[in-house]
Amino acid sequence: MARRLSRREFLHSLGLGAGLVVLAACGGTTATPAAPTAAPAASDAPTAAPAASEAPTAAPAASNAPTAAPAASGSGAGLPIVSSPLTLTYWAEMNTATAATRKSFGEMTCYVEQEKRTGIHLEFQHPPTGPNQAQEQFNLLIAGGNYPDIIEWNWINSSTTPGGPAKALKDGVIIRLNDLIDQHAPNFKKVLDDHPEWRKQIVTDEGDIYAFPFLRGDPSLLVFAGPVVRQDYLDKLGLKAPTTLDDWHALLTAMKGKDLNGNGQNDEWPFTSWKDNSLRGGFNNHAFVGAWGVTTGFYQDGGKVKYGPSQPEFKEFLTTMVTWFKEGLIDPDTISFDLKALDAKVTGGQIGTAVMNVGGGIGKYMGLMKDKDPNFKLVGVHYPVLKAGDKPQLGQRDNTYPGSNSAAITSANKHVEETVKLLDYAYSEAGGLLFNFGVEGLTYTMVNGNPIYTDLIMKNPDKLPLAQSMSSHFRSNFAGPFVQDKRYIEQYFQLQEQKDAYKIWQEPTDEKQMPPVTPNEDESRQFAKIMTEVNTRYDEVFAQVLTGAQPIETWDTFVEELKQIGIDDAVAVQQAALDRYNKRA
Repeated sequence: MARRLSRREFLHSLGLGAGLVVLAACGGTTATPAAPTAAPAASDAPTAAPAASEAPTAAPAASNAPTAAPAASGSGAGLPIVSSPLTLTYWAEMNTATAATRKSFGEMTCYVEQEKRTGIHLEFQHPPTGPNQAQEQFNLLIAGGNYPDIIEWNWINSSTTPGGPAKALKDGVIIRLNDLIDQHAPNFKKVLDDHPEWRKQIVTDEGDIYAFPFLRGDPSLLVFAGPVVRQDYLDKLGLKAPTTLDDWHALLTAMKGKDLNGNGQNDEWPFTSWKDNSLRGGFNNHAFVGAWGVTTGFYQDGGKVKYGPSQPEFKEFLTTMVTWFKEGLIDPDTISFDLKALDAKVTGGQIGTAVMNVGGGIGKYMGLMKDKDPNFKLVGVHYPVLKAGDKPQLGQRDNTYPGSNSAAITSANKHVEETVKLLDYAYSEAGGLLFNFGVEGLTYTMVNGNPIYTDLIMKNPDKLPLAQSMSSHFRSNFAGPFVQDKRYIEQYFQLQEQKDAYKIWQEPTDEKQMPPVTPNEDESRQFAKIMTEVNTRYDEVFAQVLTGAQPIETWDTFVEELKQIGIDDAVAVQQAALDRYNKRA
């Protein structure tokens, strides 16, 4: 059975001394990624899970899962893959919701069942789950050269993988898969043949396929966050859901000082922008700032790359937010929030509006408040626009290939053909059912041709949160090397408020968002150096100006400072990468 490696064991296994120096270019994940819309981390499963140490009773052991008959015609062809037992080592970051009930991915129902069907055992190696631990261990792994057979990682994020997949191929860390896929991966090959636009996203600029990717299999799966409002507060105020910036200002002003939570204290705040551990998190999802047609990072306008904070429209957006802050419409604690603080304020009725995930926001908080306050109701609302009748330009929207959780085969692998066949299985119909829904008869049943989750998942006897009951058995509610099935999300969102929000947040056109571009090795090194300094100053100045510690004119000085740091060179890197992406076959 796989186990998680301690830091000491990991270093020892690499044969590295305490004096190892990790290159600055391989630093933490705070630098701006190559693609402005970063994929959510695996830990950002729609409904947040408690820490593993607080885990409730574990779900039934995966080893008790029955072996299902092949669900699709031809799905059993070529199985088992090996005639004698084979073990492959597999390095992957642990998902927090899975960690609440499992010590390793190897204990999940989908992997226990996959081993039964294929004859191949996966020995998982999980880095520690603390802040930046996965990145640090990945850096050590690559520097040490003692690779496992498979590495699951985000290979296109220039802040986590400097030089991207092209450098990893060139350096001999991972291997090129094109010919191997043609020869041994008929299921994945069909997926790419049927979806040439997906193939364009998952290859390098040179046309190389470097990993078996996580793919969101339907446009509806690309959107999962947006602005939310307390509907019960709207009802108390006799107001409708806002659509324009003026509507929002009127709503936030009306919320101020009204003791909407009824506790006799003036302790509510109309709005917080905090999300994803960042003061700018809500804005990074393009809420509010998108009304001006710009983003908080890089975007494209007619094929030309621009950096949002440098644009005059961004200053207009910031000026509006400064006004709202001065008027007491934005919670001042937003500057110092963490998730526990946000949870406390939301469940205490102290936040009127915010930007949230449909699962980890609406679903999470309405579940927590169901018995405590039956009137508590969060609803998704339209991304704001400047003028009534305008269509939102920008909202949160992932790429079909977000980059995360893609499985690459390393140069150390001595069983490449078998590994390709194993990874290909997840893209078959039977494999897709396994990784999205689990095992038929245990975690789902087929009803009129559709996989429907059983009560073990939806009404878990141990009262596990839905994210935990799902992720203890399969990976559809986070990510992995397979095609995500939209039929999972149709059951994951149980509340009508979730379904309505999900629909409303699909409205933005999002043509300005960047595709998953990949700067080359030299560009990546230059980009990382520039953006590390840019982001440090960006965080400082944005907070100072928003809170009034510095006047709005300070932003003009910052924009000039960006030029001195080299933002124009960073834009040029993104432009070159975009141009190459657009030329991909």
